[in-house]
Formats: sequence, C-alpha cells, structure tokens
Amino acid sequence: MHVIRCIINAYTESVNLCDNLFMQIKKYTDYGLRTLIYLGIRSPGSVVTINEICDAYDIPRNHLNKVIHQLGKEGFIRTKRGKNGGFSLAAPPHEIRLDHVIRRLEGDTPWVNCHSPTCTIEPACELQHILAEGKRAFYQFLSNYTLASIIGNKAQLERIFTTNTL
Repeated sequence: MHVIRCIINAYTESVNLCDNLFMQIKKYTDYGLRTLIYLGIRSPGSVVTINEICDAYDIPRNHLNKVIHQLGKEGFIRTKRGKNGGFSLAAPPHEIRLDHVIRRLEGDTPWVNCHSPTCTIEPACELQHILAEGKRAFYQFLSNYTLASIIGNKAQLERIFTTNTL
C-alpha cells in the first residue's frame, strides 16, 4: 500500500500513460491509511489501542504516535485516554473521503518547488503548472472514493488481521 498506482490519465483515453508509473505517498500517509483501514473494519464505536495497530502492521510505535495525533487533530478519529483508552473512527467509513485524508496527511505543498534552490528556467518552464493540474486531477479522482471503498473486502481483511495476530 506504500505505493499508489498512478491514477491520473484524465487526458488520454486511447493511450494509457500510467502502465509503469507509480506515485509514492509518504510513509506517514501510508501509516495513516493503514490505521483508518484497521479502525474501519472494527464494529462502530469499538476502541483499538495503538499497540494493536502496531502489531497488525509491524509499525514502530513512535512513528504511529505522530500519525494518530494528526488523524485525531484532523477529525478522522476519536481518541480516548485512560485505562480503557484507544482510538475509533470519528465518522462512518463511507463519510471519510480519501482525497481529504491524503491531502491532510501529505500536506498541500506544490509537487515541485522552483524556488528552493531557485531554478533558472522557472520563468519559461511550465512544469510547475502541469504538475499542479495533475495534482488537482489526482485529488479529484480520489474524491470519488472513501474509506468504505478500501474496506469493501471487510471479511477477508478481518481474517488476515486475525491470522496475523495469533
């Protein structure tokens, strides 16, 4: 899941330019999506601990702590402190749109920075504009999908997690 298939081919119907291209998301975003998937297959309102998620995916706890904090801050999950504390989804899976999650976890910076270091061809180059258009198309495509789209095979996901944690 660390690599998302290239999905931007909005301008080419006859030629598939994306056959061998991949877009890579940050590991931080990957961990966030994995966390939401894990929470999404649980019964509504059930609370999961950070250790359960770390064990399910073999993710270092210190990395996941930061991700969980942001997911809570962004309103995707509820956090509960204390003896019976843990995490749960803040909304049903069909209300958590992938474009919102990925944009918030990835950040909304330009895909190319022509000013650090300053690029000498920047005044004449169209790369930044083309990539910005591709980014808009990417997020527009993702807006059609929710967490529910990812966890459609809920029973199979539950079996995998059950098998891997025994």
